[in-house]
Amino acid sequence: MKIRGAPVIGITGAYAVALGALKTDSSDIKKFRNALRGIIEAVAATRPTARNLFFALERMRQVAATAGTAGKTRDVLVAEAQKIHAEEAAATEKISLSGAGLIEDGWTVLTHCNTGPLATSGWGTALGVIIMARQQGKKIDVFVDETRPLLQGARLTAWELQKAGVSFTLVTDSMAGHFISSGRIKCIITGADRIAANGDTANKIGTYTLAVLARENRIPFYIAAPTTTIDRNIKTGRQIPIEERGPEEVTHVRGLSIAPEGVRAANPAFDVTPHGRITAIITEKGIIRPPYTASIKSLF
Repeated sequence: MKIRGAPVIGITGAYAVALGALKTDSSDIKKFRNALRGIIEAVAATRPTARNLFFALERMRQVAATAGTAGKTRDVLVAEAQKIHAEEAAATEKISLSGAGLIEDGWTVLTHCNTGPLATSGWGTALGVIIMARQQGKKIDVFVDETRPLLQGARLTAWELQKAGVSFTLVTDSMAGHFISSGRIKCIITGADRIAANGDTANKIGTYTLAVLARENRIPFYIAAPTTTIDRNIKTGRQIPIEERGPEEVTHVRGLSIAPEGVRAANPAFDVTPHGRITAIITEKGIIRPPYTASIKSLF
């Protein structure tokens, strides 16, 4: 979790492959490619849910296949990693500009987890939309879920909003329903780690709960993510692999035990929001709405 946020995971994965290739001494192309295959497989095994990682690795694998020598392969891998980085950063600015139009002056917006520059390398996705709306002169307020168990909202989103000069209130995850039902929250916007071909979306655990609350209280629920997060090979969210993390993240906070010793704890890092609960998906190619199978296909 030193690296988190789907776009940054993809970028880092690409650079990891490039660095691994630079450290592979063999000039024999066959031996070099065997070593490179092992490097890509090792990087792929680190995080199972974020689609951006596998998108980046596929691109690295493809460009490596076009080079005839080990030296040339190293060069094209470095160049491709830098290209992926630049493209992801540029996509977040377009997402932020498109999504800002959905937020009206005077609104209070709720967001979950961390989706700003720290998670994307650029403007951000969901948080980029919020910050862009504020920079456009809209008077907005933000409610930030703490995002248990790793507290990305409290530690990272709160810090980024402070730096951006955006007014916000930090709340525990379980307080969201109270404030949504009060009528104060006008929309919810989150990021995504993988989006299936039908629009089902995997995101940080707790996102599905917010989508249900949004539908119950008749407010829009938006997803902001680059098209590199969309996995057209997966038909529905049921096929998205969900990362299971260690129980100590639930039983401890910053190394301090908060539960009886030996207690059993579950720790799925993500949940899946069905497409029927999503009002719109904001991408760098535009905002898409239901029916998502057709609108996602049109993006490509």
